[in-house]
Amino acid sequence: MGNSRQKILIVDDEKDLCEILDFNLTSEGFETDIAFSAEQALKKPLDKFDLILLDVMMGEMSGYKMASKIRKELKLAVPIIFLTAKTAENDLLTGFNVGGDDYISKPFSIKEVVARIKAVLKRGIQIESSNTLLKFDDLAVDTNSKTVTISDEPVNLTRKEFEILALLLKHEGQYIDRNEILNRIWSDDVIVTERNVDVNIARLRKKIGEYGNNIKGKSGYGYAFKK
Repeated sequence: MGNSRQKILIVDDEKDLCEILDFNLTSEGFETDIAFSAEQALKKPLDKFDLILLDVMMGEMSGYKMASKIRKELKLAVPIIFLTAKTAENDLLTGFNVGGDDYISKPFSIKEVVARIKAVLKRGIQIESSNTLLKFDDLAVDTNSKTVTISDEPVNLTRKEFEILALLLKHEGQYIDRNEILNRIWSDDVIVTERNVDVNIARLRKKIGEYGNNIKGKSGYGYAFKK
């Protein structure tokens, strides 16, 4: 986006919490907007935001369902950070599987929220600034526009799937272990497991069709994109 101030949408049905987040994020130099439900948030121009802070447990529509709509129906790659009191591994995996970029457990400190937001936004900037077209036969990954095509036909990936594919293609033929993928794709302090890498790889393989066979897994070594 051309605006110097990055825009963040806060989606939470706790009005007091929204006010606290709004005040502190504005103080940090962000431009903010608030929605008190997923339904209200979906009426906003979501493609105009740099990041969405999304509560999981809300009234009619959950944060998970909203995230799924953003990824599958609206096909937007805007980063999503979930805010929730749920911390079980299955809940974490659900959040990442529907396209979340990070997961902050309640109660949290404002400093933690700001740090997580900056980490997620920084990762996005690093990907965009590489401005490289990665190709493997008819598979093309544009790290500037964040698009993937196969024989010029678009492939719809989540942000994490895109980042994993770009990482593997940048290091074509080289195995990258799961911990390294976690460290590069997710922020250092987010709670995820190696299983989450496997889940994203499995989904990525299906979405890129025949090229899914080029993503090789080797026990003890990790994953590589190779012939």
